[in-house]
Amino acid sequence: MEEKNSRRDFLKKGLSTTAFAMLATSQANAFSMQNPGRDAKDPKYIGQVGKHFVMVMDLRKCIGCQACTATCMIENLVPKGQHRTFVPEMEIGEFPNVRKGFLPQLCNHCDEPSCVSVCPTGATFKRKDGIVVVDNTICWGCGYCVEACPYDKRFINTETKVVDKCNFCAQRVDKGLMPACVETCIGGARIFGDLNDKNSEVSKLLNTFPHDVLKPEQGNKPQVFYIGLDNRLTEILDSTPGLDDWVRLQLKILEKEWAILPKKEA
Repeated sequence: MEEKNSRRDFLKKGLSTTAFAMLATSQANAFSMQNPGRDAKDPKYIGQVGKHFVMVMDLRKCIGCQACTATCMIENLVPKGQHRTFVPEMEIGEFPNVRKGFLPQLCNHCDEPSCVSVCPTGATFKRKDGIVVVDNTICWGCGYCVEACPYDKRFINTETKVVDKCNFCAQRVDKGLMPACVETCIGGARIFGDLNDKNSEVSKLLNTFPHDVLKPEQGNKPQVFYIGLDNRLTEILDSTPGLDDWVRLQLKILEKEWAILPKKEA
């Protein structure tokens, strides 16, 4: 009996020591905030110094065709049923004065991104040019940033099992190209450029027309601006905070750990 007890105690101590060592190691790695790409000063991690990239959505021109959604999925290999950008279609007004409204959405590449401050590994960070990116080589898919985003524009990629989102097609921008969604926008509703360049189209538009951002009260200072934003669209958006998750659940593309499933009747 004594032999069994001593053996049990030995195993307990061994497991406790191993668990403590693993926890200490994971915490040290997690909270070191080291990022190999940034440490090596890789240009794609640093970004284009001196520039400040933003996107303008001119809702007077958006027709809700979803060309942006489709081309984004192709360019960025987004899994079926998930989206980096999407254009919800809403009905606004009262009969008989009813019309459709479109509200294209994506990561807002905030100046004060709440997703960055909660990332325990440093996988989510903001480049020098304002583009907020996710390094999927060190992201472990904890989902903290998904919860911290007030715009619900981050998701766990069903194939890679780590966080995914719009990155303004940084891989294209760094080559002097436009984001895929901008190039394929049929109505020319998406305009992308350097806000620090006073002669850029985005600068001229924002200096000429009244514009808004989504959920300014959150304090994130979003860098996606909307021209012609109907307040009724934002009212619908704010009144249905769980709509995206509900749709994903109905389409059976929502991971179980993120879904709040109805209780089964006894």
